[in-house]
Amino acid sequence: MATAAQWVEGARPRTLPAAVAPVLAGTAIALFLDSPVWWKAALALVVALALQVGVNYANDYSDGIRGTDADRVGPLRLVGSGLASPRSVRNAAFAAFGVAAVVGLVIAATTAWWLVLVGAVCVLAAWFYTGGSKPYGYLGLGEVMVFVFFGLVAVVGTTYVQTSTWPLAALYAAVGVGALACAILVANNLRDIPTDTVAGKRTLAVVLGDARTRGLYAFLVGAALVALVGVALETTLWALLGLVFLVPAVRGVRLVLGGTAGRGLIPVLQLTGVAELLYAVGLFAGICIAALTR
Repeated sequence: MATAAQWVEGARPRTLPAAVAPVLAGTAIALFLDSPVWWKAALALVVALALQVGVNYANDYSDGIRGTDADRVGPLRLVGSGLASPRSVRNAAFAAFGVAAVVGLVIAATTAWWLVLVGAVCVLAAWFYTGGSKPYGYLGLGEVMVFVFFGLVAVVGTTYVQTSTWPLAALYAAVGVGALACAILVANNLRDIPTDTVAGKRTLAVVLGDARTRGLYAFLVGAALVALVGVALETTLWALLGLVFLVPAVRGVRLVLGGTAGRGLIPVLQLTGVAELLYAVGLFAGICIAALTR
């Protein structure tokens, strides 16, 4: 049986910045509008973290029973390694989704009931990424859905539940955060092209091929930079503190464009995750400074 430490590793804690960043970015825009609701921001963070953990366990389960993880290069997978039964990992995923659903209901009850539908779609998208008979993650659509749900929905939604508005700055921030979240998945799938090809998993990286996937990674980092400039123009130049994300991001781009492959790409996942978190932290800090000085 898997140990507690292995269950934590199976939850892939290094991916959690992808859940924290959109809530920080969305709350930053709410703060700029003088409408932050901190307890709702906290609940949104719980939902985002629970969904991230849920999708990680769901992927572990679904890929494991399909045999996709039989010759895995990346981080530990509980089912693929035989450390935990498929049923227990599936139940862990359902438990995480349950936490997200309950907390999401509280947000919906205090904001707008149509958010229940949004939450339901988020949970279904998390499960069917690799679950079901035709998972969209096996059809090259993983990056699209990550951009939509961990970018657009998460950032704009966080702003909306606090302000009841749809500001353009939130959309720009969502594009930036979503692009970096996609870059994490692109780097992950770039690493797994050989094993995914053998397993019949047609990720976007498999479809595009090695060279184009590396170019896509660099493009997404550039898109995040342009989006940050858009946020600054809509809010305050202090938002450009988010440019600190370029420190780890540029290192990641160099490794990817330099031809790093296999296990050598694992640090790129870490660098991109840190870059996404710094993007949101810098944006939040900059708007906090602007709010204190106006």
